[in-house]
Amino acid sequence: MRQINFRYKIPTLANTLLAVVSAVLLTLAFPDFELWFLGFVALVPLVIALYTERGSAARSFVAAWVFGTVFFFCTCWWLTFAPITYAGFPPILAYVLLIGVCMVAALFVGLVGAIAAPLFDRLGLKAMAAVPFVWVVGEFLRYWVSGNNWNAIAYSQAFAPEFLSYFVPGGVPAASIGGIYLTGFVVVGANCVVAALVLRRRKGDLAVAGAGAAILIGFAGLQYWLVDVGSERNGEVVAKVVALQPNVPMSGLSYQKWVALRELHVQLAEEALIGLDRSGGEPVTVVFPESPMNFQYAEDVEFQRFVNDFARQHDVNVLFNSAEPDPASNRYFNSAVMVSPEGRAIAQYDKIYLVPFGEFVPSPFQAVMPALVGSFSVGSEYDLVPLGDATGGIMICFESHFGELSREYVRQGADVLIEMTNDGYLGPTPVLRQHLASAVFRSLETNRPMMRVTNVGITAYITERGKVVDPAESYQEDTRVWHVTKSDGSQTIYVRFGDWFAWVCVIVTLGMFGSLMINRRK
Repeated sequence: MRQINFRYKIPTLANTLLAVVSAVLLTLAFPDFELWFLGFVALVPLVIALYTERGSAARSFVAAWVFGTVFFFCTCWWLTFAPITYAGFPPILAYVLLIGVCMVAALFVGLVGAIAAPLFDRLGLKAMAAVPFVWVVGEFLRYWVSGNNWNAIAYSQAFAPEFLSYFVPGGVPAASIGGIYLTGFVVVGANCVVAALVLRRRKGDLAVAGAGAAILIGFAGLQYWLVDVGSERNGEVVAKVVALQPNVPMSGLSYQKWVALRELHVQLAEEALIGLDRSGGEPVTVVFPESPMNFQYAEDVEFQRFVNDFARQHDVNVLFNSAEPDPASNRYFNSAVMVSPEGRAIAQYDKIYLVPFGEFVPSPFQAVMPALVGSFSVGSEYDLVPLGDATGGIMICFESHFGELSREYVRQGADVLIEMTNDGYLGPTPVLRQHLASAVFRSLETNRPMMRVTNVGITAYITERGKVVDPAESYQEDTRVWHVTKSDGSQTIYVRFGDWFAWVCVIVTLGMFGSLMINRRK
């Protein structure tokens, strides 16, 4: 039996360190650091390491895997906050478990390295043009296998200055064409151009790098000259929204505190309504965020009377998060319910994208562990809520991470997007702005503004161009008043065709790899 010499499966110390440096640089491009420009060079050390290790797919895999593990750990360390703070987990155990999760997520980055190795080995620096395609495939596969693509590289550009976004390759308006995958492709492409310039040995390689730069500039020009990502609306106001940020604590909610906090919702809403100009007659909607209040409109008669009376007294719609019974099972939906000024429920959206292990447990694990928050039923209808003559699509919690949901709303005629979320369980950590980055891209992809209503932050209005307007301070009680206008009904390329660019990358990658294998056999 032949023994495997693992020493030859491990990248050199220098290349391992290059991978770690890349992970740190890319971390700095993400919240809370937000040095977004580093996204265009952060992968250069990693790409150089992969090129140097091109003789071994195994060594390239390990180098990329190390990069992914360090990056996910450095950007998602906040996942330990809830188990340490609320479940009493020993910090060491929480962080050890997180490392394990990060190592699994990093397998998809490792796959990118393994595929890049034979391409570099056969094509040399010319393979730099292939790496962005392979990278997109790795992120796309991570999404389809895990149901999550948190901190895909495109999100590093969520808060890039708007005046640069049309001219810098990889600027966020690319999302209106091909979502996060096209944006990520251009960001990775910029890294590969820089890496090729660093590694060039011959004039021909420099020419290849120059051609790559020309392609990137072409993408930027395409999105500027040919794609209308929409201007900020200045049309007629058809409705107004009062957004509440009540800062409800995550624990210690006795019934007395619960009642007091419910009254705080009323107080905040009334203070905003007093100063609201209602002379135009536009309908007003008061939005409560997702929170630990755990409202149950259908089954809690006292709360139902409370909300109905508030809506009638103030002549407003009230939109709130509620656990609503599922007639087909003994479970509940995680829902958003709207009550009209007449004091009756007129709309309900049942959450479609539930949090794995939080709101449901995947089938293979149902026998061994419960859901942390509760076992909810999955919604199936893309119900819109009325906002005067406009309509809104609702996203609850991390549903703002899913482009499929927001694009389906717009396909059905949504004029605005409304996110109701509570990130309080994860503490005052980078998750607040990382979650906000997801919302920015949903607006850019769909050319629709988003009204983001949160419990602890970050409550904000996001324009069609992805500009975050007047965000509320985190972990403070606050309110915001926003105007709703009708959209022109146009649909971006992304809304019409979804993740088409990711599928193009899959086809191109399979074609390149297949061609490589055929030529190798010959």
